[in-house]
Amino acid sequence: MKRLLYSVLWITGLLFCSVSCMEEQDFDQIDDLSVTPTLASGIFYLESDEETINSVATGSFYSEEFTFEAFNEQYVAERLIEGTITYELDNTTSKDLRIVVEFLDEDGRVLDIERFDIEADPSETLIREVFYGPSGKPIDILANTTGLRVSAVNLSDNTSISPAENPSLILRSGAEFLFRLQ
Repeated sequence: MKRLLYSVLWITGLLFCSVSCMEEQDFDQIDDLSVTPTLASGIFYLESDEETINSVATGSFYSEEFTFEAFNEQYVAERLIEGTITYELDNTTSKDLRIVVEFLDEDGRVLDIERFDIEADPSETLIREVFYGPSGKPIDILANTTGLRVSAVNLSDNTSISPAENPSLILRSGAEFLFRLQ
């Protein structure tokens, strides 16, 4: 009798499993998936003290070209949806300054320019966000950029000295990029 009870329970359990709430798996769901990660990164950092700025007569005291190969793979460049580059400038020197950031393509042609005219000490921290994509400049600028040229010019004399402790110019830049992976 005990054996019959176990057999009935066993068969009933198998029956429930076979007709339970199972549905066929749909492995084509990946086609409906839209993945858009945001990647954040620093781009460059420039710091110059007032002594260095004064060491050059009125004119350029800094100029450098950087390789920027974030989008050198076509796969990455094609999936770039939008981007934001944020610049943050602090000037505690006694100098009026101009900072120019140029975006260059692989042939060295200028694709875009960001120009900052900064007043002498005590200037407030300048924060500028530049948008690329549907709500800003053409996204092709970022996708085709392979280099950056940063230059800084002293628009004042080379004798004045700020009363601030350790007067300097600091330029920070960072970026966020949104990609479509699927």
